[in-house]
Amino acid sequence: MLSDAPSLNDEEYLRYGRQLMLAEVGEAGQARLKGKSVLIVGLGGLGSPLALYLAGAGVGTLWLADGDTVDSSNLPRQILFDGEGLRRSKAELARERLSQHNPHVELIAINQRLDAASLPEFVAQVDLVVDCCDSLASRQAINAACVAQGKSWISAAAVGWQGQLMVRSAPDHPCYACLYPADTEVKESCQSSGVTGPLVGVMGSLQALEALKLLLGLPSPVAGTLRRFDALAHQWQTHTLAPDPDCAVCGQHKEITP
Repeated sequence: MLSDAPSLNDEEYLRYGRQLMLAEVGEAGQARLKGKSVLIVGLGGLGSPLALYLAGAGVGTLWLADGDTVDSSNLPRQILFDGEGLRRSKAELARERLSQHNPHVELIAINQRLDAASLPEFVAQVDLVVDCCDSLASRQAINAACVAQGKSWISAAAVGWQGQLMVRSAPDHPCYACLYPADTEVKESCQSSGVTGPLVGVMGSLQALEALKLLLGLPSPVAGTLRRFDALAHQWQTHTLAPDPDCAVCGQHKEITP
């Protein structure tokens, strides 16, 4: 049976040589990555390493969504940007930098903050959504759009020295609203509590790792759990989550419709 995955050219064989050596990737897996598309929502401390690694790995199409511009306070942790990009659109600048990093990847800049009204249109066009936001409302909107369309998503967050990671890759996995209902109040944020740059680098890199596994069709042991990382103690905690049957997004009486 012929594969629908795009073929690799000679330069791509050379570029991705170390990945091609992996039994879980090989030529078929690399071609599969070339045919996949990912929506990255947020290009800050999480989205920067994520986008670099997915572009470097040869994921075929990256949709880069962020409505902000680069500020000097971003530079300690948002490694896609430098002082020459101050006051420029993050989405447009990310597209330029990533095109230099890997010209074989299609890059689509979305210079706007995606919300509940605009997200469904973009979610419908990709294979995977990665939430790199710093807003609870945005995470809720991403979760709702992905659940409604049956799309897998990966979410991470970091505040102070604490990070967390969630993956939802199947309908029977809990969604973000199962853990944090819509009326949840945010007690801490990067703006009020600060954050260390390497922590968001760790969490964004883990998002990239899980994204590649999902895109390759590999199982993710993180899926269906909440992983918390204490960077000061260098300790991980894993919480197995159960779907909330009364969840307004994915439960039996859900308020959204596919």
